[in-house]
Amino acid sequence: MRYFAQLCPDLQFGQQSADQLPWFHIVLLLTKISEPAEREWYAQQAIQNGWSRITLESHIKSRLHQRQGTAITNFAERLPVPHADMATQILKDPYHFDFLGLGDEAHERDIENALMRHITRFLLELGAGFAFIGRQFRLEVGEEEFFIDLLFYHVRLKCYVVVELKAAKFKPEHAGQLNFYLSAVDTQIKAPDDKPTIGLLLCKSKDRLVAEYALSGIEKPMGVAEYQLVRALPEPLDTCLPSIEEIEAALSD
Repeated sequence: MRYFAQLCPDLQFGQQSADQLPWFHIVLLLTKISEPAEREWYAQQAIQNGWSRITLESHIKSRLHQRQGTAITNFAERLPVPHADMATQILKDPYHFDFLGLGDEAHERDIENALMRHITRFLLELGAGFAFIGRQFRLEVGEEEFFIDLLFYHVRLKCYVVVELKAAKFKPEHAGQLNFYLSAVDTQIKAPDDKPTIGLLLCKSKDRLVAEYALSGIEKPMGVAEYQLVRALPEPLDTCLPSIEEIEAALSD
């Protein structure tokens, strides 16, 4: 409490946000975050989204502040200004799927199956406002069938969100495929009062310039972000662990 009193006079935090948060949320913010602006951001998000203390701690550990709104998108060119800004903020880069227990070699269907088994954690990682609609969602166009990996509805943006998983590096043709799906959803599923459907390509990796070039020529609003199945260890811990070669040598001895 003394630490809280020392910090409050010099910060917006404590005069505006803190009086709307439970005490242990405040303790968490004070002890886990040193940067005042970042602390205020998490406080505002916790209030706005009704985060529990466990959820707040999880987002701090995953560095949500650094990831939020950083995906490559064409929203500024394809959506009206207020809607574009809101849509940009719901996407992040990278997405952390380390809770799936999969290695980097996992295939798209393996990842999709695991996400469905951990749908609560998946929705938490996606962020507030996402409502799950379906997996392998069927579309009929002409005489052919197509299947969307994951379909969501965002209750705040009031639009459908198509998510496509690619267990490989981003390629320009991925954007063309997603553009087709967005056109089909807008034509066949979107209600008259819904906002334009947006898309999210989740890839194992990407070249930022290639992604920017690809999206610049796409008609529909979409974003490209990476996902991480295994998060890197902190450097101090990583350097303390034995290498694979050292483990093998020890076992052979």
